[in-house]
Formats: sequence, structure tokens, C-alpha cells
Amino acid sequence: MPPRQTPLPIRWLLSDARNDAVLEDALRALPPNSGFVFRHYHLDPVGRRQRFYALSALARRSGHLVILSADAETARQWGADGIYGSPEVLPAPSTDLLRLATVHDQGEMQAANAVSADAAFVSPVFATRSHAGAPVLGPSGYARLAAQAEMPVIALGGMTPERAAALGCARWAAVDWAFGWVGARSERR
Repeated sequence: MPPRQTPLPIRWLLSDARNDAVLEDALRALPPNSGFVFRHYHLDPVGRRQRFYALSALARRSGHLVILSADAETARQWGADGIYGSPEVLPAPSTDLLRLATVHDQGEMQAANAVSADAAFVSPVFATRSHAGAPVLGPSGYARLAAQAEMPVIALGGMTPERAAALGCARWAAVDWAFGWVGARSERR
């Protein structure tokens, strides 16, 4: 089934250098049918591709969608379900790749709407180590941007299950919460 016909996941895990050491455990602990965005900008091209293949194989065993932060051609070559990036780099609507936009302000939301992105990661909702010291949207800023979206919205930036519930958002993503998913799995053992 092409990704665009697959239901959009509720939970999302984003990779980076900080959570790399726990990603295998975090992917196993994620609820089934979640989403995984592979970024890993810190690796050289060969190492990045090898790490993608290892993590995407694990993610797929749990039924997770695998999204690559790259161009559409690379995503297709590597076997990703979609791409992640600013609205300006997203290709035209596609039947074979999900196109997930990064949105930080009203202009980027308008751009995501204009290219008919399949979903938008709206961030940073709360303070986050990924963008230490950067201004945050807060609950009201998130709500304003989400209200302008013509596609599903995924809250990102300092997100936890409690914050997602307080925001009333259906979908949320995290980088550092990977440690929480790993911790939650350890507590269940």
C-alpha cells in the first residue's frame, strides 16, 4: 500500500546525535505503527546511509513508517516512506512518498499549505535542547499555527505525553523523549 493511503501515525520519534545510542531500544518501545524520522546530520554520507538501513529495518519490524530527511530521489533510493524538510524543498504531491514539512512560523505554514504537504511538524512548541535558547511557540502559538494548517499537524519541541494531552494535540513527536520510551520499556520488564 502506498504511504499516502497509510494512516498517519500518532507518535513520532526523530533521530539525532543525542539519542543515537538509545534508538534501537526506543524504536522497540515505541507504540506499534508509529513514525520514525531519520535525520542523523552528524554522520558522513556512507555512515548515514548504513545507519539508516540498520534503523529502518528495525523500525519496519514494528510497523513504523520510516521518513528520511533528504531529497525525494534519495528517499526513494534508500527505500524510505517519505521525506522531511522545509516546505520549499518538498517536491510536488506524490503517490509514493509522504511529504512532511517543518513549520516554525506563519510563513512556513502558508508555504506548507501551498505545496499541499501531507503533514506539518510544528515546532518548537516548548523549550528543547535541539534548539537551545530559541523562542518557543508555547500553547497559544502552537494553536494559532495548527488552526491555519490544511493538513494534519504533529507537535514537536519539548513534547511529552503530558504536554501533548494538555495541548489536546492528537499527534506529537520527540527527540529526547526517546530516553523516556526506553525508560518506560525498562519499567515494564
